[in-house]
Amino acid sequence: MGVSFRGWGAEGARRWGWQLVPPAALIGVQLVFFGVPAGQWVRGVTLGLLVALLALGMALVYRANRVVNFAQADLGFVPTSLAVGLIVFSGLPYLFGFVVGLAASIVVGVVVELAFVRRFARASRLVLTVATIGITQLLAACAIMIPRLWDRNAASQRIPPPFDWKLTIGGATGTVMSANDLIAMIVAPAAMIAVAVFLGSTRLGTAIRGSAERGERALMLGIPVAWLSTLVWAVASALSFLALFLRAGILGVPLGAALSLQALVLALAALVLGRLRDLPTIIMTAVALGILEYGVSWNASSPLLVTPIIGAAVLIALLLQRRRYSRADRDESIGWRLADEVRPLPKAIARLPLVRLLRWGTLTLVAVAAVLVPLVLRTDQIIKANAVLVFALIGMSLVVLSGWAGQISLGQMAFVGIGAAVSARCTIEWNVDISLALLVGGLGGAASAFVVGLPALRLRGLYLAVTTLVFALAVNAWLLNRQFFGWIPQERVERLPLFGRIDLSTPTRFYLFTLVVLVLVLLALQGVRRSRTGRAIVALRENELAAQALAVSPVPVKLTAFTVSGAVAGVAGGLFVHLSQSFDLTSYGPASSLDVFTASVVGGLGSLFGGILGAVFLRGSEWFITSAEWRLLSSAMGVLLVLLILPGGLASLVIKVRDRLVQLIVERQAPSPLADAVTPTVAEQAPTRPGPTTADETDGTDVDRTTV
Repeated sequence: MGVSFRGWGAEGARRWGWQLVPPAALIGVQLVFFGVPAGQWVRGVTLGLLVALLALGMALVYRANRVVNFAQADLGFVPTSLAVGLIVFSGLPYLFGFVVGLAASIVVGVVVELAFVRRFARASRLVLTVATIGITQLLAACAIMIPRLWDRNAASQRIPPPFDWKLTIGGATGTVMSANDLIAMIVAPAAMIAVAVFLGSTRLGTAIRGSAERGERALMLGIPVAWLSTLVWAVASALSFLALFLRAGILGVPLGAALSLQALVLALAALVLGRLRDLPTIIMTAVALGILEYGVSWNASSPLLVTPIIGAAVLIALLLQRRRYSRADRDESIGWRLADEVRPLPKAIARLPLVRLLRWGTLTLVAVAAVLVPLVLRTDQIIKANAVLVFALIGMSLVVLSGWAGQISLGQMAFVGIGAAVSARCTIEWNVDISLALLVGGLGGAASAFVVGLPALRLRGLYLAVTTLVFALAVNAWLLNRQFFGWIPQERVERLPLFGRIDLSTPTRFYLFTLVVLVLVLLALQGVRRSRTGRAIVALRENELAAQALAVSPVPVKLTAFTVSGAVAGVAGGLFVHLSQSFDLTSYGPASSLDVFTASVVGGLGSLFGGILGAVFLRGSEWFITSAEWRLLSSAMGVLLVLLILPGGLASLVIKVRDRLVQLIVERQAPSPLADAVTPTVAEQAPTRPGPTTADETDGTDVDRTTV
């Protein structure tokens, strides 16, 4: 493992000194600022090795499928639960349970790849990434159910060591290392060495590396790329099992989920600090991050400070990386861009009377249905419907940032939380009008998004996604926590009359007010999309170099996209805190950010109404459907089902229906040339592999694409 593997890190091999910089800097920070006793440092190394196993598995999957595998930890959760049941509950030998668990992990990896990953082979990487979030929920549910075979709960259960061995480091009061620590320090490096030998010295390893770098060329040479992907997922699942099984012997079986989101962020951070393909750097950085996390935990006055300190270290390390983007780096960035915006109807067709009637009739029906919602729902359901509108606003904010600008944000709820806190403070402290409180909340969200957008000037794609996720963790643990800041609102947030005259105290009135705000924001964003700024945002997403050649400055345009997105999220936060009439920090956690991102992708990030559809689909099916069978739509299975059928999201289905109806109208009125001019749907336009759209796909970007 001393050198990078060909094709997986050739650039790192040529710059071996640079490989050592990220892990050395992180360990240096730990030694200087967060010193620990020798025994605890060794324990930190042990836990860092387990993080490295996860990061190595994520790197293998990323290089094989170009996807961030959020299910990496949970791949090993199911077999770990099975192994714990066999060893702890049934009393079977340690080695037997380990072997059965390892075999089960390989089966889990193969099943996941065949059942889900392969079915998304032609979908965009963003869709497949969201699918892995759904896979995570399925695997976690299965892992929790396995111990019920013994009528037991495996949470916090420790696997007893297979033999007696103890070592005290640091004297009589030092750290006691057990046989499980020794096994982890032997097995984890051995597994990494085995992966290195497999990739570097076997024909299968050579084929995997070749197919990861040039999949199409590998297919032309007769290499079974699909089955190699299955093999990679099996190896990644086995690495995940080793990490969780060894952890269960030291700290116990995780509670609820395979690992905390913070542990996943450590693995992601190691992945991006290793530039996604430099495996030795990824492994060493993961170990260094594990040591740093343990050191911060040992020294911090509160465990809540661990996340922001680690996040700051990761962000600084990312920003200090030398800007040496190669062709591979540009390919990585391009792969995260979306190309699913829909062409507008040709003007000759759009002016047809029946087509105009279809458009305005549809809008009228939707508007009337939205206004009449309070008449058919109970009071508690009206509150839930109001929350759906708020999440629709959040979805539109993600469309601006991820759909238009191509910047992946996994921490959007942090902007919502900041807007909510600022807006609530205005209402509680100064009794300002709710309209002004929402504007101030929007300014708070815009300012925070502007600050987070500054790294976007250097980072792109997955690098920026990790930055936003780290920001979300830091905001939830520190910035909006009452333990550290006294300004965070604790009192009841009253709904003061709008303009001092219009009462908003009842759920129905506040629902109508939220609906009006939603419509105003939708119209404003449509105006932005038609403007030169909107066209510049999309142009940078499609081809940054070409946009710069046309005098588009990327710095202000990128920051504008972040600021507009943050402003909309801040307004949504102001509405949400006035709807609930209290500030609850748990509503704005990182897990909620992943949920709203998933909803937006399910709805369709290529259009504003896609953000609305995603919120209505997931939140509506969760809150308003009482049938257990249909409520599955809001679960991980529902997300996977929708993405399997509609990779472009629910918005693509709406566009297909629109195009079909328009085609019928045109064929009835003018059978030939106009009928051929009907625009293809999103699914027909989308390339089989994600990437920039062609030049003619960007024509007419100033035309509204969000209405029928």
